[in-house]
Amino acid sequence: MTKEINNPKQLLHLVFGGELDELDGITIRDLDHLHIVGIFPSYAEAHKAWKAAAQQTVDNAHMRYFIVHLHRLLDPES
Repeated sequence: MTKEINNPKQLLHLVFGGELDELDGITIRDLDHLHIVGIFPSYAEAHKAWKAAAQQTVDNAHMRYFIVHLHRLLDPES
């Protein structure tokens, strides 16, 4: 077996959120209150965490959560 099968490539994803200045923007109002949910080894795990965090703040229209594909930043050529 190859190394890829035994150790699949790690695709790190960051999930974070914060209150936005405007509903149609992406500028976070107060970076001191940025909510870092965590770093996850796959998009599926990150999506699960993103969904849970977003559902907890559904009553706050300005609160948004994002998934960042860290693996693309770390290895942009792949």
